Amino acid sequence: MLTQTAQFDESIRSTFASRYVRASLPRFRMPENSIPKEAAYQIINDELMLDGNPRLNLASFVTTWMEPECDKLIMAAINKNYVDMDEYPVTTELQNRCVNMIAHLFHAPLGESETAIGVGTVGSSEAIMLAGLAFKRKWQNKMKAEGKPYDKPNIVTGANVQVCWEKFARYFEVELKEVRLRDGYYVMDPEKAVELVDENTICVAAILGSTLNGEFEDVKLLNDLLSKKNKETGWDTPIHVDAASGGFIAPFLYPELEWDFRLPLVKSINVSGHKYGLVYAGIGWNVWRSKEDLPEELIFHINYLGADQPTFTLNFSKGSSQVIAQYYQLIRLGFEGYKNIMENCQENAMVLKQGLEKTGRFNIVSKDNGVPLVAFSLKDSSRHDEFEVSDFLRRYGWIVPAYTMPPDAQHVTVLRVVIREDFSRALAERLVNDIGKVLHDLDAMPSKLTNGEEKKEKAQLDNGDVARKKMEMQRQRSVTAAWKKFVLAKKTNGVC
Repeated sequence: MLTQTAQFDESIRSTFASRYVRASLPRFRMPENSIPKEAAYQIINDELMLDGNPRLNLASFVTTWMEPECDKLIMAAINKNYVDMDEYPVTTELQNRCVNMIAHLFHAPLGESETAIGVGTVGSSEAIMLAGLAFKRKWQNKMKAEGKPYDKPNIVTGANVQVCWEKFARYFEVELKEVRLRDGYYVMDPEKAVELVDENTICVAAILGSTLNGEFEDVKLLNDLLSKKNKETGWDTPIHVDAASGGFIAPFLYPELEWDFRLPLVKSINVSGHKYGLVYAGIGWNVWRSKEDLPEELIFHINYLGADQPTFTLNFSKGSSQVIAQYYQLIRLGFEGYKNIMENCQENAMVLKQGLEKTGRFNIVSKDNGVPLVAFSLKDSSRHDEFEVSDFLRRYGWIVPAYTMPPDAQHVTVLRVVIREDFSRALAERLVNDIGKVLHDLDAMPSKLTNGEEKKEKAQLDNGDVARKKMEMQRQRSVTAAWKKFVLAKKTNGVC
């Protein structure tokens, strides 16, 4: 005969027959009592089913698939704290190997056996913070030596930069000078950027792969123009390349493109291992041209757990899994494997682009050369707009973001599909098919404009092209503002 305890244990073997599925989950306070591990797992797993499918999240550049063998390595190292370098010396060695491989990939001027200067980070955001700090400290040291004020540093970027650059400027008290965008030109203009440079500019940040449309900025032209200005003024303003998205693309698809350490003013480069480095979220890299470009006073030497540990990071403890996963990808794929994957991504991007063009309903905003993505906007958004297309695509399981461009192109709204390693041609063709269904569904729906607004629009159209263009811009801005307010009200987090 079963004891009362045994009967209780027996009853909870089926979580759905237990009391735990009848109770609300704690949201603000830790519960007083424990629950069985099976029940905890089932309840959390069930709630997570309401998340989107990562493989169909076409908003994100972040890797969503890795080989099972690498998954095993990740799980085997999930309990290793990377900062314990003396206890995990092999993991530290793997990070150093990754830094060296990436530095050589970016043509760092290193000798055959010379060690590269770089660091692994939790992503490109941390890497950018570290690079910015190095530029700021080096500029300050220079200004102090010359007896000049060093309290008003600035940095020049395009308005298309990722938000981490704004964070750096705000957190570390650096003025952010942004080159505004314009219609048809959605990246930083090198000529306008150099015009903004002054004696207090710690660096100019160029983006290799804009998150808006995937386009590579012209780092070579920027280097040439800035070199000329430095020569004329006696300054030595350097360049940082934010290659978060494009750093693992350009070397394989565009090897002749000069954007990296082949250009003398490029002093540091960051890249996201968890984007086209093909590793799950949580790994980025920053490499410097030489030791002289990373001020020694920023490097901490910590006597921790029996060893001297040089460190230049914003955090201390972090997992080892992503470092190990990056090394796996670098040796597993090699140059050949990365090249094949990037070519596949680019070809599938072209399949999607051509499919969208065949509908006759979209303008393609992205470029053929750059990050493999497709950014596009409706040719006619008078009845329905890009936000509605994005919303309707979710009904088919696709997560495709719609957003407005930064100033001065904020009246332009686009949709963007990022082509990752696991996005096959079959999925590209299916997406085109589903977009066609969405357009058909929207065509059958009433216009988002009221009858009064439609009449006003028609009257303005009758007044000629100038009025039409002005009206169209005003309408786009009005609709965009309303949708941004709606999306922000629902939005709880975001990815980059």
